[in-house]
Amino acid sequence: MRCTTISENLLKPIQHLHSADKKPVIKETREPLVALKSIKNRLFIRSSYYDQKIPNSLQSIYLRQGVTERLNQALAELPKSYSFIVYDGYRPLQVQQFLFDQVQQEIALTNPSWSEQEVQKETLKYVAYPSIEEGYPAPHLTGGAVDLTLGDSFGNPLDLGTAFDETNSKSATAYFETNADENPEAFKNRRLLFNCMTSAGFKNYSEEWWHYDFGNVTWARKAHEPAAFYGAIIATIEKNELKEYRYK
Repeated sequence: MRCTTISENLLKPIQHLHSADKKPVIKETREPLVALKSIKNRLFIRSSYYDQKIPNSLQSIYLRQGVTERLNQALAELPKSYSFIVYDGYRPLQVQQFLFDQVQQEIALTNPSWSEQEVQKETLKYVAYPSIEEGYPAPHLTGGAVDLTLGDSFGNPLDLGTAFDETNSKSATAYFETNADENPEAFKNRRLLFNCMTSAGFKNYSEEWWHYDFGNVTWARKAHEPAAFYGAIIATIEKNELKEYRYK
């Protein structure tokens, strides 16, 4: 990848945001889900859970229309020699349940001395409980969450310090803010991704450098907004395609 000058504004330190204690209400806008389209050399679609053959996963990646628009705004901030590689967006309830059970099992096996409560607490760091309840639907079930990384103009993923979905302390977005010498490239790349996304209004989940929210309850709490405007969406999936959906 050729040397690119990056503005200081896109390399600002990663700031951890504290969520508001009060849960925001959801004022559903009924904004549609739209299939994300690839853009040559700039936006690549890699549906991670479909590639892993997880049951009921989607071959295409869907986001709320407003999230797609803000993703394009973030892309406009990204230097031209870089790209976004998107791994996940709207996630059907069945997939959320599968991932929750999978991560919980992995953590229990890795930590056999832990109590059930300790295992669940650690699990919830990396995957939301598969809830469609109005008070706090899982972020990906709303179409308001997107998982992504940086790539070069050919769609090759860059070094951000861990693999996507890796469940350890290095996945925390700000990990390299205090460990920059451990991986200077990942330190820079995380700042670049973070600042491009937050400039477009997204909020990051602090335990996962790849996860960004807009419009859902998680976003509203980080933004200290009184209301979210994306609630849960219930979808019918056939042969890994979105057949129909309804708002919860």
